[in-house]
Amino acid sequence: MTQSSEPNLNTALAERYSDAPDTGMSEEPLLQSMAARGSCRAFEATPVPDDLLQTLCAIALASPTKSDLQQRDIVVLKSPEARTQLAELVSGQAWVAQAPVLLVFCGNNRRQRLLHTWHDVPFANDHMDAVINATADAAIALGAFVTAAEAVGLGCCPISAVRNDAQAASELLGLPDHVFPFAGLALGYPSEAPEIAKRLPLSVTCHVDRYQEDGLRDAVHAYDADRAEAQPYAKQRFVEAFGEAEHYTWSDDKVRQYSQPERAGFGAYLRRRGFCVD
Repeated sequence: MTQSSEPNLNTALAERYSDAPDTGMSEEPLLQSMAARGSCRAFEATPVPDDLLQTLCAIALASPTKSDLQQRDIVVLKSPEARTQLAELVSGQAWVAQAPVLLVFCGNNRRQRLLHTWHDVPFANDHMDAVINATADAAIALGAFVTAAEAVGLGCCPISAVRNDAQAASELLGLPDHVFPFAGLALGYPSEAPEIAKRLPLSVTCHVDRYQEDGLRDAVHAYDADRAEAQPYAKQRFVEAFGEAEHYTWSDDKVRQYSQPERAGFGAYLRRRGFCVD
Protein backbone atom coordinates (compact mmCIF):
# COMPACT_ATOMS: atom_id res chain seq x y z
CA MET A 1 0.00 0.00 0.00
CA THR A 2 1.16 3.50 -0.78
CA GLN A 3 1.58 5.73 2.22
CA SER A 4 3.25 9.08 2.56
CA SER A 5 3.73 11.33 5.57
CA GLU A 6 4.05 14.77 3.99
CA PRO A 7 4.43 14.49 0.20
CA ASN A 8 4.67 17.69 -1.77
CA LEU A 9 1.72 18.70 -3.90
CA ASN A 10 2.90 17.16 -7.17
CA THR A 11 3.93 13.90 -5.52
CA ALA A 12 0.58 13.57 -3.76
CA LEU A 13 -1.36 14.23 -6.97
CA ALA A 14 0.81 11.73 -8.85
CA GLU A 15 0.00 9.09 -6.23
CA ARG A 16 -3.68 9.90 -6.59
CA TYR A 17 -4.15 10.20 -10.39
CA SER A 18 -2.73 8.44 -13.43
CA ASP A 19 -3.02 11.74 -15.34
CA ALA A 20 -2.07 14.18 -12.59
CA PRO A 21 -1.31 17.72 -13.75
CA ASP A 22 2.08 19.32 -13.20
CA THR A 23 0.97 22.15 -10.96
CA GLY A 24 4.14 24.19 -11.08
CA MET A 25 3.83 24.41 -7.29
CA SER A 26 5.24 22.28 -4.49
CA GLU A 27 5.38 24.22 -1.22
CA GLU A 28 1.72 25.07 -0.69
CA PRO A 29 0.89 23.60 2.74
CA LEU A 30 -2.91 23.75 2.52
CA LEU A 31 -3.01 22.33 -1.01
CA GLN A 32 -0.52 19.62 0.01
CA SER A 33 -2.75 18.68 2.94
CA MET A 34 -5.81 18.48 0.70
CA ALA A 35 -4.09 16.52 -2.06
CA ALA A 36 -2.54 14.00 0.34
CA ARG A 37 -5.53 13.51 2.64
CA GLY A 38 -6.84 10.11 3.53
CA SER A 39 -9.52 8.75 5.82
CA CYS A 40 -8.30 8.11 9.36
CA ARG A 41 -9.73 5.20 11.35
CA ALA A 42 -6.98 4.83 13.95
CA PHE A 43 -6.59 7.57 16.55
CA GLU A 44 -4.35 8.43 19.47
CA ALA A 45 -6.03 8.73 22.86
CA THR A 46 -5.07 12.43 22.98
CA PRO A 47 -8.22 14.57 23.38
CA VAL A 48 -9.02 17.35 20.96
CA PRO A 49 -8.97 20.68 22.86
CA ASP A 50 -12.39 22.30 23.20
CA ASP A 51 -11.19 25.64 21.85
CA LEU A 52 -9.78 23.97 18.74
CA LEU A 53 -13.01 22.04 18.24
CA GLN A 54 -15.05 25.24 18.50
CA THR A 55 -12.71 26.98 16.08
CA LEU A 56 -13.08 24.18 13.53
CA CYS A 57 -16.87 24.29 13.84
CA ALA A 58 -16.79 28.06 13.33
CA ILE A 59 -14.62 27.69 10.22
CA ALA A 60 -16.86 24.93 8.84
CA LEU A 61 -19.97 27.04 9.31
CA ALA A 62 -18.27 30.00 7.62
CA SER A 63 -18.26 27.98 4.38
CA PRO A 64 -20.63 28.77 1.47
CA THR A 65 -24.35 28.25 2.02
CA LYS A 66 -27.21 28.41 -0.47
CA SER A 67 -28.68 31.95 -0.53
CA ASP A 68 -27.29 32.60 2.98
CA LEU A 69 -30.02 30.29 4.35
CA GLN A 70 -27.49 28.51 6.65
CA GLN A 71 -29.37 25.22 6.64
CA ARG A 72 -26.86 23.07 8.50
CA ASP A 73 -25.93 22.23 12.07
CA ILE A 74 -23.17 20.27 13.78
CA VAL A 75 -23.85 18.04 16.77
CA VAL A 76 -20.65 17.28 18.69
CA LEU A 77 -20.55 14.04 20.69
CA LYS A 78 -17.76 14.17 23.26
CA SER A 79 -19.04 11.90 26.01
CA PRO A 80 -18.00 8.23 25.79
CA GLU A 81 -21.63 7.19 26.32
CA ALA A 82 -22.91 9.22 23.38
CA ARG A 83 -20.08 8.05 21.14
CA THR A 84 -20.73 4.42 22.07
CA GLN A 85 -24.43 4.79 21.29
CA LEU A 86 -23.70 6.31 17.90
CA ALA A 87 -21.10 3.63 17.17
CA GLU A 88 -23.72 0.96 17.89
CA LEU A 89 -25.98 2.53 15.28
CA VAL A 90 -23.30 2.30 12.56
CA SER A 91 -23.04 -1.48 12.69
CA GLY A 92 -19.81 -3.07 11.54
CA GLN A 93 -17.66 -0.05 12.36
CA ALA A 94 -16.40 -0.75 15.88
CA TRP A 95 -13.50 1.68 15.44
CA VAL A 96 -15.95 4.58 15.52
CA ALA A 97 -16.30 4.40 19.31
CA GLN A 98 -12.52 4.81 19.67
CA ALA A 99 -12.48 8.24 18.06
CA PRO A 100 -11.90 11.00 20.66
CA VAL A 101 -14.70 13.07 19.11
CA LEU A 102 -17.66 12.24 16.91
CA LEU A 103 -19.64 14.87 15.08
CA VAL A 104 -22.85 14.62 13.11
CA PHE A 105 -23.49 17.12 10.32
CA CYS A 106 -27.20 17.75 9.85
CA GLY A 107 -29.35 19.33 7.19
CA ASN A 108 -31.70 21.85 8.78
CA ASN A 109 -34.77 23.17 6.96
CA ARG A 110 -36.54 23.78 10.28
CA ARG A 111 -35.12 27.25 10.95
CA GLN A 112 -36.33 28.52 7.58
CA ARG A 113 -39.83 27.25 8.31
CA LEU A 114 -39.75 28.85 11.76
CA LEU A 115 -38.84 32.18 10.16
CA HIS A 116 -41.98 31.91 8.04
CA THR A 117 -44.07 31.16 11.12
CA TRP A 118 -42.61 34.09 13.03
CA HIS A 119 -43.15 36.47 10.09
CA ASP A 120 -46.59 34.99 9.31
CA VAL A 121 -45.62 34.30 5.69
CA PRO A 122 -46.44 30.95 4.03
CA PHE A 123 -43.52 28.63 3.23
CA ALA A 124 -43.95 28.08 -0.53
CA ASN A 125 -41.12 25.62 -1.18
CA ASP A 126 -42.24 22.41 0.48
CA HIS A 127 -40.78 20.07 -2.15
CA MET A 128 -37.64 18.04 -2.86
CA ASP A 129 -35.43 21.09 -3.37
CA ALA A 130 -35.77 21.88 0.35
CA VAL A 131 -34.04 18.57 1.08
CA ILE A 132 -31.38 19.13 -1.60
CA ASN A 133 -30.55 22.62 -0.32
CA ALA A 134 -30.16 21.50 3.29
CA THR A 135 -28.14 18.45 2.21
CA ALA A 136 -25.80 20.60 0.12
CA ASP A 137 -25.31 23.03 3.00
CA ALA A 138 -24.42 20.17 5.35
CA ALA A 139 -22.06 18.62 2.79
CA ILE A 140 -20.24 21.91 2.19
CA ALA A 141 -19.77 22.39 5.94
CA LEU A 142 -18.49 18.83 6.31
CA GLY A 143 -15.93 19.34 3.56
CA ALA A 144 -14.77 22.62 5.06
CA PHE A 145 -14.43 21.03 8.50
CA VAL A 146 -12.35 18.15 7.13
CA THR A 147 -10.05 20.51 5.24
CA ALA A 148 -9.51 22.73 8.27
CA ALA A 149 -9.04 19.82 10.70
CA GLU A 150 -6.51 18.03 8.55
CA ALA A 151 -4.61 21.27 7.93
CA VAL A 152 -3.88 21.43 11.69
CA GLY A 153 -2.82 17.80 12.00
CA LEU A 154 -6.07 16.07 12.92
CA GLY A 155 -7.40 12.95 11.19
CA CYS A 156 -10.98 12.53 9.99
CA CYS A 157 -13.28 9.93 8.53
CA PRO A 158 -16.81 10.73 7.33
CA ILE A 159 -19.48 8.21 8.34
CA SER A 160 -22.46 7.96 6.00
CA ALA A 161 -23.77 5.02 8.07
CA VAL A 162 -25.47 7.45 10.45
CA ARG A 163 -28.26 7.26 7.86
CA ASN A 164 -28.53 3.46 8.18
CA ASP A 165 -31.08 4.01 10.93
CA ALA A 166 -31.78 7.70 10.57
CA GLN A 167 -34.74 7.56 12.94
CA ALA A 168 -32.64 6.10 15.77
CA ALA A 169 -29.87 8.62 15.07
CA SER A 170 -32.42 11.44 15.19
CA GLU A 171 -33.72 10.23 18.54
CA LEU A 172 -30.19 9.93 19.94
CA LEU A 173 -29.35 13.47 18.83
CA GLY A 174 -32.73 14.97 19.72
CA LEU A 175 -33.39 16.18 16.17
CA PRO A 176 -36.81 17.78 15.58
CA ASP A 177 -38.84 17.60 12.37
CA HIS A 178 -37.19 19.02 9.26
CA VAL A 179 -33.70 18.35 10.69
CA PHE A 180 -31.95 15.17 9.55
CA PRO A 181 -28.51 13.52 9.95
CA PHE A 182 -26.43 13.85 6.79
CA ALA A 183 -23.11 12.33 7.86
CA GLY A 184 -21.04 11.61 10.92
CA LEU A 185 -17.37 12.46 11.27
CA ALA A 186 -14.79 10.70 13.42
CA LEU A 187 -12.11 13.14 14.61
CA GLY A 188 -8.84 12.87 16.49
CA TYR A 189 -5.08 12.83 16.19
CA PRO A 190 -4.07 10.02 13.82
CA SER A 191 -1.96 7.17 15.19
CA GLU A 192 -0.67 6.35 11.71
CA ALA A 193 -0.33 8.14 8.40
CA PRO A 194 -3.47 7.85 6.26
CA GLU A 195 -3.29 6.19 2.88
CA ILE A 196 -3.56 8.27 -0.28
CA ALA A 197 -6.33 6.43 -2.12
CA LYS A 198 -6.09 6.44 -5.88
CA ARG A 199 -8.86 8.21 -7.75
CA LEU A 200 -10.37 7.79 -11.20
CA PRO A 201 -8.40 9.69 -13.83
CA LEU A 202 -9.26 13.33 -14.31
CA SER A 203 -9.88 12.62 -18.00
CA VAL A 204 -13.19 10.94 -17.10
CA THR A 205 -14.27 13.04 -14.10
CA CYS A 206 -13.26 16.59 -15.09
CA HIS A 207 -15.12 17.86 -18.16
CA VAL A 208 -14.73 20.94 -20.36
CA ASP A 209 -17.85 22.67 -21.67
CA ARG A 210 -19.93 19.48 -21.89
CA TYR A 211 -20.18 16.17 -20.07
CA GLN A 212 -18.71 13.27 -22.06
CA GLU A 213 -18.02 9.56 -21.58
CA ASP A 214 -15.59 8.91 -24.43
CA GLY A 215 -13.14 6.21 -23.36
CA LEU A 216 -14.83 5.76 -19.98
CA ARG A 217 -14.93 1.96 -20.01
CA ASP A 218 -11.27 1.64 -21.00
CA ALA A 219 -10.29 4.23 -18.40
CA VAL A 220 -12.14 2.38 -15.64
CA HIS A 221 -10.54 -0.90 -16.74
CA ALA A 222 -7.07 0.68 -16.54
CA TYR A 223 -7.89 2.24 -13.17
CA ASP A 224 -9.10 -1.11 -11.86
CA ALA A 225 -5.80 -2.75 -12.80
CA ASP A 226 -3.67 0.08 -11.42
CA ARG A 227 -5.52 0.25 -8.12
CA ALA A 228 -5.64 -3.53 -7.68
CA GLU A 229 -1.86 -3.64 -7.98
CA ALA A 230 -1.08 -0.64 -5.79
CA GLN A 231 -3.95 -0.81 -3.27
CA PRO A 232 -5.58 -4.26 -3.22
CA TYR A 233 -8.69 -4.73 -1.11
CA ALA A 234 -8.14 -6.59 2.15
CA LYS A 235 -11.42 -8.46 1.74
CA GLN A 236 -14.16 -8.98 -0.82
CA ARG A 237 -17.81 -8.08 -0.36
CA PHE A 238 -20.64 -10.62 -0.40
CA VAL A 239 -18.50 -13.64 -1.18
CA GLU A 240 -21.47 -15.90 -0.37
CA ALA A 241 -23.36 -14.39 -3.32
CA PHE A 242 -20.56 -13.68 -5.79
CA GLY A 243 -17.81 -16.10 -4.86
CA GLU A 244 -14.13 -15.25 -4.42
CA ALA A 245 -12.82 -13.30 -7.42
CA GLU A 246 -9.29 -14.06 -8.53
CA HIS A 247 -8.76 -10.44 -9.56
CA TYR A 248 -10.90 -8.21 -7.34
CA THR A 249 -11.07 -4.61 -8.49
CA TRP A 250 -12.56 -1.27 -7.52
CA SER A 251 -15.45 -1.67 -9.95
CA ASP A 252 -16.11 -5.20 -8.63
CA ASP A 253 -16.29 -3.79 -5.11
CA LYS A 254 -18.60 -0.93 -6.01
CA VAL A 255 -20.94 -3.17 -8.04
CA ARG A 256 -21.11 -5.69 -5.20
CA GLN A 257 -21.75 -2.91 -2.67
CA TYR A 258 -24.75 -1.58 -4.57
CA SER A 259 -26.09 -4.98 -5.56
CA GLN A 260 -27.82 -4.93 -2.17
CA PRO A 261 -30.41 -2.38 -0.97
CA GLU A 262 -28.92 0.36 1.19
CA ARG A 263 -31.02 2.89 3.13
CA ALA A 264 -34.04 2.18 0.97
CA GLY A 265 -36.25 3.61 3.72
CA PHE A 266 -34.59 7.02 3.87
CA GLY A 267 -37.29 8.65 1.74
CA ALA A 268 -39.97 7.35 4.10
CA TYR A 269 -37.92 8.67 7.04
CA LEU A 270 -37.79 12.14 5.46
CA ARG A 271 -41.55 12.08 4.95
CA ARG A 272 -42.04 11.21 8.62
CA ARG A 273 -39.82 14.16 9.49
CA GLY A 274 -42.23 16.45 7.62
CA PHE A 275 -40.53 16.76 4.24
CA CYS A 276 -42.28 16.53 0.88
CA VAL A 277 -39.88 14.67 -1.43
CA ASP A 278 -41.84 15.16 -4.68
